[in-house]
Amino acid sequence: MRRIRNVCAFLLTAVTAVSLTACSPGGDSGSENADGPVTFTWWHNSTTDTRKAVWEQIAADYQAANPGVSFKIEPVQNEQFQTKIPLALQSDSPPDIYQQWGGGQGAGQLPSGKVADITEQTKPWIGTLGPVAEDWKSDGKQYGVPYAAHTVGFWYRKDIFTNAGITAPPATMDELNAAVTKLKAAGVAPIAVGGKDRWPDAFYWGYLAARHCSPEQLKKAVETVRMEDPCWVRAGQDLKAFLDTQPFQTGFVGTPAQQGAGSSAGMVANGQAAMELQGDWTPDTMASLTADKDLNSKLGWFPFPAVTGGAGAPGAVLAGGDGFSCTNRTAAACAKFLEYLVSTPVQEKLAAVGAGLPVNPAAAPALTSESLKTVFDHTQRAPFRQTYFDIALPTAVGQALNDAIANFFAGQGTPETIVEAVNQAAAGNK
Repeated sequence: MRRIRNVCAFLLTAVTAVSLTACSPGGDSGSENADGPVTFTWWHNSTTDTRKAVWEQIAADYQAANPGVSFKIEPVQNEQFQTKIPLALQSDSPPDIYQQWGGGQGAGQLPSGKVADITEQTKPWIGTLGPVAEDWKSDGKQYGVPYAAHTVGFWYRKDIFTNAGITAPPATMDELNAAVTKLKAAGVAPIAVGGKDRWPDAFYWGYLAARHCSPEQLKKAVETVRMEDPCWVRAGQDLKAFLDTQPFQTGFVGTPAQQGAGSSAGMVANGQAAMELQGDWTPDTMASLTADKDLNSKLGWFPFPAVTGGAGAPGAVLAGGDGFSCTNRTAAACAKFLEYLVSTPVQEKLAAVGAGLPVNPAAAPALTSESLKTVFDHTQRAPFRQTYFDIALPTAVGQALNDAIANFFAGQGTPETIVEAVNQAAAGNK
């Protein structure tokens, strides 16, 4: 899954010397291995040297405090998980721990019979993680644990806004449209979007759906995998009106989201665009795409604007997270390790290096960016949390939705065809 998704440039030194006996949300992680001596096969999606090193250090620290535990770590390219995990779950030797984003995608893996139900092992502490942990639950049972949360909003250049005469972040769609007009007049692309990767387009439709549809309608659509209320079409109609203002950079359909200085993230980082609708991971991504060492001080954040007449919960957020699931062979020992990953010391280290929003609230003070603290606080206050639709829905249905939205951005289709793509894919997925 892309956004989730190679977003953290961790520093090895930031996670060394962690006390493994410190308190976690469920208490002392202890040194007893729940299943006796065990070697975990662990698949994660951090494939760069520094990211691999971070997880290796975490494993080494845990192993040192838990005699009998060892790890065989196998980094897997992010995009390969969609095909590699289903195949592995049909084999006799799936990984003991693997990267997981939950939702409909995770639920689709359960018929394999290999994904461990860790409800009992996590029951004493999973509730402290808040609603993000629900994404790793199916039919009331816990099939994984998140280690980081993510929230989508607008990241913007404060200096560019000031130069264009924009005195406050837009709070409504009308104000966003007015900001687009001012930014065009100032000679800068108002908004950058990585249309080549398709998933960034879906954030716009997803947020407009969350603004137009009530929480009840959002939950119903995910549960039934069907979109019937008129609010879904209204989301597409508002998207069409927004696209008609031409808010994006020239050639946005072919622009990547995070690869290279010419990506949408790179455009904002280098002052070629004023803002981007992205997750909390994007400041780290931007920093790697520019020579501007003062970029962080120039970045601000604001939530997706309000929509007039929408039935959605005001302030609802479009969100997701990163986590891991266990398979049956080492379920109890795996659950114990996942408890360690959400312990306060580990969460503080991950928060301090930009791994995402901590799922353990006690670690929030370790966030080093004021903007990230703003995102965290806004997320904590949000009345409703809507998981990205391509994660919340079954994989094939979510992909059909993303494709339909990307085509709509490219001038193909109608607000109705977006909804039809979901319903048709759902019918074929049964």
